[in-house]
Amino acid sequence: MITQRNSSAKPVGDLERPTVFVVDDDASMRQALARLFHSVQLKVEVFASTQEFLQGERPQVPSCLVLDVRLPGLSGLDFQAGLMKADVRIPIVFITGHGDIPMSVRAMKAGAVDFLTKPFRDQDLLDAVAAAIERDQKRRKNEHALAEFRKNFASLTSREREIMGLVASGLMNKQIAAKINLSEITVKVHRHHLMKKMGARTVADLVTMAQALGVKPDTAEG
Repeated sequence: MITQRNSSAKPVGDLERPTVFVVDDDASMRQALARLFHSVQLKVEVFASTQEFLQGERPQVPSCLVLDVRLPGLSGLDFQAGLMKADVRIPIVFITGHGDIPMSVRAMKAGAVDFLTKPFRDQDLLDAVAAAIERDQKRRKNEHALAEFRKNFASLTSREREIMGLVASGLMNKQIAAKINLSEITVKVHRHHLMKKMGARTVADLVTMAQALGVKPDTAEG
């Protein structure tokens, strides 16, 4: 069973460089990859085994994992499956000297960014790592936004949550007023307050937030 150490133990600033984690049992390959990534200003941490990687503390910055397929003990593909079960969401770029089509298909279906067979071009690996880091940046941005949505939603009154669901469903103020037996002006006041609390500048913003939160007319009060 894969468990992860608390990666929040090493807080870092927003200006911290993206990090590439390399897991390969070949020391010369680890050194070569470290030099390659350093040459493009990426921070690199290398490990000889998956166990070493799991024992490390990962900084809270965009990152990716460059993972050899064949490793002592747990294979890279099995390790990928274990990370998914443990909800460790780090983009993976596989490298291997003994790859085949079934392996690559399995890796890609499980969400790998790329599957490169040794010897590969340095640029191909750099391109794959750049794509992986970009994916992780987007995931982190989305997770941060969702956390903000949830915090703001928690500040709404039950009536505001109800009206948010109805606005997001496409109803106009007059229709909402009739549906929940309020005056139209009262609906407008509630709507103004909830828009302000949610940080929504437009109805489209509010709809996006409602969709991200799973808010619907029949669930908004929950």
